[in-house]
Amino acid sequence: MKLIYEWNEITVRLLDEKDEQLLVQWLSDPVVLQYYEGRDQPHDLNLVREHFYSQEDTAHRCMVEHEGKPLGYIQFYELEEEERNEYGYGDTDGIIYGTDQFIGEVDYWNRGIGAQLVQSMLAYLVNERQARKVVMDPQTWNDRAIACYEKCGFRKVRLLPEHELHEGQMRDCWLMEYAP
Repeated sequence: MKLIYEWNEITVRLLDEKDEQLLVQWLSDPVVLQYYEGRDQPHDLNLVREHFYSQEDTAHRCMVEHEGKPLGYIQFYELEEEERNEYGYGDTDGIIYGTDQFIGEVDYWNRGIGAQLVQSMLAYLVNERQARKVVMDPQTWNDRAIACYEKCGFRKVRLLPEHELHEGQMRDCWLMEYAP
């Protein structure tokens, strides 16, 4: 287990091979897929391996545990030139990170664990990785996620029209920014 950090009841560690089946379980649940990946994209073991274990990028893909129970996923990555330009940060100095996350155990939704996770990741990225900004791009219809991110100090900075393919449609997203 390669630990990234622990913060109160939250532990974030790099994905391990043993996590594959949990990701399959979560990413084949239509309730989870409605918000992450889309209900038309159920993941089997091969798709989980392709999306989470075989990528050749710089993202850190992690399991989220709450009080020792694996219940979600988070990835974080430093924005590279292409993303910086796409988001309007092309001429901005400083380290900018992006994150994506979901709670896969739906019994743990609406308990404040998502906010704890986001707050802990912000603390880690700002204090340990010297992030000057942290960004996310939730779909505009995902009110619960947006409210969570705003509660954690993010603000909407720009509409990204038709930014993400979700359930067969290009969906608008908000570029949300946290700047300590």
